Amino acid sequence: MKTDSAFLELQDNAPRVRVWFDGQPLDLPAGANLAAALLAAGVRVFRHTPVSGAPRAPFCMMGACFECLVETGGGVRQACMLEVEEGMKISRPHEAEAGDATL
Repeated sequence: MKTDSAFLELQDNAPRVRVWFDGQPLDLPAGANLAAALLAAGVRVFRHTPVSGAPRAPFCMMGACFECLVETGGGVRQACMLEVEEGMKISRPHEAEAGDATL
């Protein structure tokens, strides 16, 4: 999936697998860093803070900041610490707490 994202994929011809982010299908490079692949696919908001509802997205890309939290595999995990796998179901955590936060 090509987007107008400012983030570019390093290997444009990498084999792709289908994942779902908030119910939307995305074809991402198999084995790529999940946070980087989502950014390159045009995902700008990974979650909203439970307190203020402020949008958050990856910052450090090395597991220190926890800004890239997503819900997948039955738990909340850091997207920057995961690899893209076929069939992943990914969603924004804490969406119920964020209430009417805007994207």
